This record gives sequence, C-alpha cells and structure tokens, in this order.
Amino acid sequence: MVEGVGDEGRWWSAAEPGFWRRVVGQLGTALIVVDPAGRILAVNPAAERLLGRAAAAMRGEDAHDLLHRDADGGRIPREQCPLLRAVAERAEARGEGDICLRGDGRLIAVSWSASPLTDDGAFMGMAVLFTDAAGDRSARRERAAYTRALEDLTERLTLVAEITDVLGQTLETDEALARLGRLLVPRLADWAAVDLRVGSGQVHRVAVTGPEGRDAAQEDWHERLPEAGEEARSPLVQVLNGGDPVLQREADMAAPTASALAAVHSGFLRAAGATSAVTVPLGSRRQTTGALTLVRTDPAHPFDADDLKVVSDIGRRVGLVIDNARRFGRQRAVAEAMQRNLLAPLPQPGRLRLAARYQPAPAGSQVGGDWYDAFERKDGTLALVIGDVVGHDLTAAAGMAQLHGILRSLAWDHSGPPGAVVDRLDDAMPAITTVPMATLVLALLEGSPHTGPWTLRWTSAGHPPPLLLTQDGQARYLEAGQGLLLGAPPGTGGGSRPNATEPLPPGSTLLLYTDGLIEIPGSDLDTGLARLRRHALALAHEPLDTLCDQLLARMPPGSTDDVALLTLRLPSP
Repeated sequence: MVEGVGDEGRWWSAAEPGFWRRVVGQLGTALIVVDPAGRILAVNPAAERLLGRAAAAMRGEDAHDLLHRDADGGRIPREQCPLLRAVAERAEARGEGDICLRGDGRLIAVSWSASPLTDDGAFMGMAVLFTDAAGDRSARRERAAYTRALEDLTERLTLVAEITDVLGQTLETDEALARLGRLLVPRLADWAAVDLRVGSGQVHRVAVTGPEGRDAAQEDWHERLPEAGEEARSPLVQVLNGGDPVLQREADMAAPTASALAAVHSGFLRAAGATSAVTVPLGSRRQTTGALTLVRTDPAHPFDADDLKVVSDIGRRVGLVIDNARRFGRQRAVAEAMQRNLLAPLPQPGRLRLAARYQPAPAGSQVGGDWYDAFERKDGTLALVIGDVVGHDLTAAAGMAQLHGILRSLAWDHSGPPGAVVDRLDDAMPAITTVPMATLVLALLEGSPHTGPWTLRWTSAGHPPPLLLTQDGQARYLEAGQGLLLGAPPGTGGGSRPNATEPLPPGSTLLLYTDGLIEIPGSDLDTGLARLRRHALALAHEPLDTLCDQLLARMPPGSTDDVALLTLRLPSP
C-alpha cells in the first residue's frame, strides 16, 4: 500500500481511503507520488521492487536527486530533468529510456508517464508510473514476433486455400501446373519444379517456374527412376519412391550423385542458386504421382520445418488435381475416339458436296454427345443427320453411338417421311439405349444428285433449326418441322411428328449444327442465332471446307460445349 506523510496524503479520497490504498498497493505497475517541489510523498510496492529501495528510504527525498542519472551514472542538472519540468508546468508528460539509479547501485532504463494531482482545484503534485524499458522492449519484440508468426500462418493458409480453389477450376494438367507456378513464385519460393512419374519407370520434368515465369529450357526431359535405395542421398529419388518430404540446407546440396536423375536435379538446384530447398510428394505415400521442389535463394530466409509442412499439404492437394486430370484425360480420349470413329466418311453423290466438322469441348471441359451423319438410303435419297445426346460425359458419348446405329438402321430402307423414322427411334430408345433425352434433325434430300431439282424434307426433335444460304445473298432459318425432343414423356407429343418441306435453289448451302455453335456465355439463344447467320452469310461463297473451318474459328469465346457441323452445297445451274 502507499506510504503517506502527514497532511500530504489528502489526495486520497476521504470517502474511501482504504479502498484506494488497496488498489494502489496491488497495482502491478510502479507508482510514486511527488509534491509540487519534486519530493517523494508515496511509493507503492511495485516501485520498491523496480527501484530496489524501501518506501521509507525514499519518502521525503528529492526524486530527481535520488533517482535520475545519465547513461554513465552521473547526476543530471535539474534544468534538464523532464519530470521536474512537468511538475513546474503542472502538465502531463512521458519519457522513454531515461536512466534511474537503483538502491543496489545498478542503472536501469525506464519508461514513465506523469499526471498532475489536484484537490478542489489546488495542485497537490504528480503521480508518476514507471516500467522497465528493457522489459517493455522485450515484450514488444515478443508481441511483434507473435504477430509476424500469425501473419505468416495466415498467409500460408490463404495460399493453400487459393491453390485448392484455383487448381480445382481446371481438369487440364498443363494448365493446372502453370497456375501452380504462378501461385508459388514468388510468394513462397524463388523457383518451383514439378516432376511426374510416367510409364516404364520414367520421370518427366513437366514444369519449371522461376522469377521470369516458365523456364522451358529446364523442362521436358525424361530420366529413369532408380529403385528405392539405389540413390538414397537424392531427395528427388527418395520422394518419387514413396519417401518422406525432404528439407535441404545449402550444405546438403553438395552431396555427390550416382544417377542421371539425381544429377539433373542437382544441376537444377545449382543453376537456380539454391540456398535451401524442399522436395515433397505429389499425392500420398501410397500413390505418389510425382514430386514438387521449391527453391529459395536468399540465405537469410531459408525454408524451415513449418514451410515443409505447408508445402507437403500443397503437394497432397496438387497430386489429387493431377490424378483427376489424368483420369479425365483418359475418359476424354476414349469418348473422343468413339465419337470420331463413328463419324464415317461423308458420301459425295453426283455433283452434291458435303463437308463436316466435329470439335470437342475445350480442354478442361467434359465430353459430350454431339454427332453428325450423312448416308445414301436404299432408294438413293441422301439422308442428313445432326444430333446431341443430353449429358456431358462418357455415358453421353456411348448413347450417341447407340442412336447413331439405330437411326441408320431405321432410315436406310424406310420410304416414309422423316418424322415417321424419328417416331420409331423415339419408341425404341428407352428399350434398347441408355439415352434419357436427345435432340436431332433428320433431313432427306430428294432429287437427282446431278441435275435436281432438289427438295428437302425434314423433322426436328427439339434441335436448333437448319440454316439455308442462297446464292442471292439470303440467309434464313428453316424453323418448320419442330417437334418434341427424343425421350419426352409419353402422351406429350399429341400424335405423329411434324414434317416440313422446302425446295432448295441451285447453288444454295445448308447448315446443320449443334447448339455449341450458337451458345454465347452470358447471352440468349436469339443472339447466338443472329451471330451464326451473320458469319455464315459472310462465308457463303467460300469453299465448304473453308466455311466450316472459319465458322469454328469464329465461335464465341468461353464456349465449353462440343460442336458438330454438317454442311451441304448444291451445284450451281
């Protein structure tokens, strides 16, 4: 508790003197009270401990003369004392790093703050709080270190979350690795390298990213992966053989190498100027897809154990992305091969000309069920088909193959209108295919393939309308003949499918297409149809192959759907 002298203790509240004495006595911060002349009136226990002096020995002494010293322990002139100046001015003041003389003769640096004490407007002195400046600095350093640690942790967690989010947006391996390099360099490392295990025990370095971006000169090499234990000192070999993540210091990188793979990796570390590196598996220990190596070149900022944990977590996540991309790539290759193999060579009857294109969805998108077909029926009529099975996966591609074969069989020798053929297909579809729904146009071209005249008869099962271009510069959609899509609930069609008929003038061009050619992200169908009409009209006099290629080249950006395109051109008079 505070020690007082006579009436000078009047600054205590008369109503609750005991309470305030207990508060000050228990205060953890050193407190002294000085009178208007600078003499010490009261001292709390924390001040006794800090100054190494008993309260009784300090009471009544001049605070400046007793305590204030310069850095060498010498006395300081009173006119240079900031505390005495504050007492004289009766104003608040504070100081940082002033030196006090303890009772044991030691000098300590203190921080202090002083506030005036008044009673009914009369100035009674100053209350002065002291803290150990060295302790304050240490606490500040600890707080700063703790704050930096939290910031580092937050940055690492943010990076991991961002990598997970960004890589999850693509199913294409090279694009995923390009994004990974941009995220890691320079935020976490100065260099990054990815090595993937490929067939026949080979390792393929597929991506190297440095301060200037992708470094193609250090990519695209293959080396044999040594057996486990054959090159135990190489971190890359250890990790690729299912070992734990490895943290390398500069001294660790000088170890000799005994395999071509280890030598190439060591050369990469030297070329990058590595002072520390981490190599972690991509995927899990049970299934290691490859390895991720990160390099730092600043000796003052090496990788540590916490970095190794973060990079290991990133490696596990990247491994999953690559595995998914590889599985998708295999599925996509099967579906594309199925689609292309079913797209038989086009007939070229008489003077009629046909051209077609199939374009898979952009890399990273799923495969679809788009298809086209053209064949001569038993009676010599040319049949044209464009279709789209609902769905975007291997099942849709398989369904497309089923419909392709069934429709050919039904249409080859059927002499009735196209709507009747599609009705039979719709009836058979639930029983002998796995297709839930589909759209298509079946068109029959009647007339001599050499001289015409030509008439088009068609039906549409919920498919975008054919586009007719004529030699006089007209372009219009053939919107008649529209019926329900295949697989619609029974009883919703209201009878047989509609058929439409249109005479085709000599020299005209007919376009059948799937909706990937007209769907514009963020826009409506009418806009896409108008866009196709405009581009097709501009290309109407080009050879069919040029027209097909240019229409695909002018597809709207951002499209993620397959496209099938079938074109027919009639001879000019």
